[in-house]
Amino acid sequence: MLIVKVIKPLVSTNRIPDFEHKHLQVVQDGSTKKVAVDAVGAKPGDWVICVSSSAAREAAGSKSYPSDLTIVGIIDHWEPDPPKTPAPAPAPGSTPAGGPTS
Repeated sequence: MLIVKVIKPLVSTNRIPDFEHKHLQVVQDGSTKKVAVDAVGAKPGDWVICVSSSAAREAAGSKSYPSDLTIVGIIDHWEPDPPKTPAPAPAPGSTPAGGPTS
C-alpha cells in the first residue's frame, strides 16, 4: 500500500469500455506523479491509501479491470514527515557539549 496525495482529477474522453465510468485522479508519490482509479471519491488535497498490482484491479471492481493503482481509502488525519535537514556543524573553535573546558 502507498500513501499519496491527490493532486487533481484526470479527464479522459477516449477510454476503453472496461474503464466504465470510474473516476481517475492524478496523485503524487514523492516527486513522481501517477494516475490512480478512484474507488472512494477522493478530492484534490486529500491524502489517500492506494493499492497496486492485482489488488488494484480487485479494488476497482474486477480482476479484469485495467488498473495498476487504485485509491481505496481517504486518510482523515495525516502529517507527512518534514524534510530532513542536516544538523548544524559546530562553530570553529567551540567545544562540544560536555567536553573539557579551561
